[in-house]
Order: sequence, then C-alpha cells, then structure tokens
Amino acid sequence: MAYETEDEQVEKIKEMWRQHGVPLLTGVAIALAGVFGWHAWNNYQDTQARNASTLYQSMLESVLASDSEASRARAAELAAQLRDEYANTRYADFAALMQARLAVEAKDFPVAEQSLREVIDGSKNTTLQEVARQRLARVLAQEQRAEEALELFSAPIEGAELRASREEIRGDLLLSLDRGNEAHEAYKAAQEALEDASARPQLQLKLDDLAEEV
Repeated sequence: MAYETEDEQVEKIKEMWRQHGVPLLTGVAIALAGVFGWHAWNNYQDTQARNASTLYQSMLESVLASDSEASRARAAELAAQLRDEYANTRYADFAALMQARLAVEAKDFPVAEQSLREVIDGSKNTTLQEVARQRLARVLAQEQRAEEALELFSAPIEGAELRASREEIRGDLLLSLDRGNEAHEAYKAAQEALEDASARPQLQLKLDDLAEEV
C-alpha cells in the first residue's frame, strides 16, 4: 500500500479548499444568519408582547379607575393605540372587545358592531371569535335585528360554557321574536350543556316563565 507524503496531503487539502471553501463558508454564513435572525425575531416578539401587555394593563386601569366619561375616553384611546401598534398580538383582540364594550355603554351600536365583526373575521383565536359573535348578537338584538343575530350561530361550537351561553342568547333572541317553543328548547339545551345547571339559575327562571305562558 502506498502512503501519501505530507506534501501530497497538504496539496489535496488546498485543492479541496479551492473547490469547496467558498460554498462552505457561504453555507455557514447562511446558517448563522438564520440562527441569529431567529433569535432576533423571538426577541422582537417577546418585546412586542410585553409592550402590548403593559398598554393593555393601562387600558384596564383606565376603565376601572372611575365611571367617568374621561376614563372611558382614555380607555378607548389606549385600545385604539393597542390595536394600531400591536395588531399581531392577542391583546389587539382584547382591545377590540373593550372598544365594543365602551361603544355599547355609549349606545354607539354601529361602532360596537364594527369592532366585534373585526374580531370575528380577523382573530386567530376561535374562543375570542365566539365571544365576539355572542356579544354581537346582543348588539344586534338592541337594534331589533334578532333574525340577523340568529344567523351568527350557524357554525358548530366546542366547549360547554360557550355552548351554554350561545344557547341562552339564542333563547333570548327567539323569545323576542315570539317563538316561545324554540326559545324553550334553546334554554333547555343551554342547561344541558352545563355540568352544573345551578351555575346559571337564570336559565331555570326563564324556563319556568315560559312554562307559565303555555
């Protein structure tokens, strides 16, 4: 067996470097850029979430500070800022729900409707979508649009609490349309969705009221 001399080994290494050195370095550089880029992106996301959380806390404090028009106006301003600057965080959805609540308190139902529809159409969280859907149904009911509100509940839903609250709202809507039998079925479905029916005593009261009317 022939053994390579030291000079021959060195020459082979040089040749391999000439052929593969630049691509190898490029690959390493791309890999490092990817690693550092990933860490930078995660740091950015963490910073965004912290800033959004702080702003959201300030918004809640404004709401809880007092029941004054100035406090509500400040909360609405912070909610708008949160949605504008941190649109890709979950706090933007919470801010939209708060905007809707403040609008309802001010009896500005069109603004409330718009905020809630934006959560329904844009949120990535199915639970928040359903919360917004149920609140929108209440808003539409205030505007005598019960039939339209019922159409919001055509999609299936998961979760006992959400199902119970949805069926109760459906019952209220149906009752407003003088569809008592269907309202009774909805209230019963709401009650059956709960593990502990006593958690919502108002459901039994509504069922009893309907029984007296029959």
